[in-house]
Amino acid sequence: MRVPIADRPEAVGSRKGFGHFESDTVVGAAPSRRCMNTQVERRSRRLFARLVDDKSASATARAEYEIFKGMPPAARVDRTWDNGTEASLHMLTDEALGMPAYFADPYSSYQRGSNENRNGRIRRYLPKGTSFEDLTQDELDAIVGEINDTPMKLLGYKMPNEVWDEEMSRLQSKATNTKTGVALTN
Repeated sequence: MRVPIADRPEAVGSRKGFGHFESDTVVGAAPSRRCMNTQVERRSRRLFARLVDDKSASATARAEYEIFKGMPPAARVDRTWDNGTEASLHMLTDEALGMPAYFADPYSSYQRGSNENRNGRIRRYLPKGTSFEDLTQDELDAIVGEINDTPMKLLGYKMPNEVWDEEMSRLQSKATNTKTGVALTN
């Protein structure tokens, strides 16, 4: 069942919480069916991208799983998709990783603005009309690395990787202190 964006927790919309992602697919030029699954963490604006053979729901679900499986649960809380058919098997990732999906309103790409922005950054390297047929995951990772290492004004001139690392350290510290019984205050 698709859960509308209106039912998403308020912390997601305000970007106060960490681990909330915006999801999309970037399509390469025909005749190749190859595309990429992109995920952007809303607070840090960190981009994750995975090449997929096609825009099918099964390929998308596999790509999502590969992106998120190595993250601690507190770093992968939920994700927000548009209404594309590639997300029709969202429940596989929901169940496998305990990571629910929400769906933006039709024709409302602004509800996933961080993802649209990051996809635009990818297009600076791979303009529309570029085939992804010969693109390797290593090459895509290098592009994503450059994007994530670019300071952003809205992050106080920090890089998305820097903000991500700070949030991950905070999660790790919180987990360590929970195990030792030491309370933290912020």
